[in-house]
Amino acid sequence: MSSIVDALYELKYNPFEYGPFIASFYTCLEDSENNLLLAQLVIPLCSHHIYSHKLFNSNKRSSIWSVFNDRTKLYDLQERIDGFQALTEQCIQYCLINDWLSVNELQLSLEKCDEVDSTFTFQKSAEKLGRLFSGHSVVEIYAFLGVKPR
Repeated sequence: MSSIVDALYELKYNPFEYGPFIASFYTCLEDSENNLLLAQLVIPLCSHHIYSHKLFNSNKRSSIWSVFNDRTKLYDLQERIDGFQALTEQCIQYCLINDWLSVNELQLSLEKCDEVDSTFTFQKSAEKLGRLFSGHSVVEIYAFLGVKPR
């Protein structure tokens, strides 16, 4: 029975499905140092049953304080970050292989590749999450959400 559950989990949560979320997030995120640490927040927040809809419906005037105003609903965010860690790493590798993203080793950050046309489907919730996090430091974002990077 557990093999069926594992197979269904891998069908739903795989790098081919969630790689575009990582690429969309970093395409809209403005330059910031150490933004590689933000990758582990993308899948847990964009697949969250409440916040995925709030992110999708956010607008230009939205901020991280207005979207994540009820942080009690993020009680399981640290567990989700830990649970999606392997998937996040696979998605980053998938994005790097497809030349959707590149690594800036000096700033420890991921950046969109300019020379190649994007062949992935942009994910609105991830794009809007990138815009929300723009202008905020990694430390500020993690402190606001009440989680620790792993």
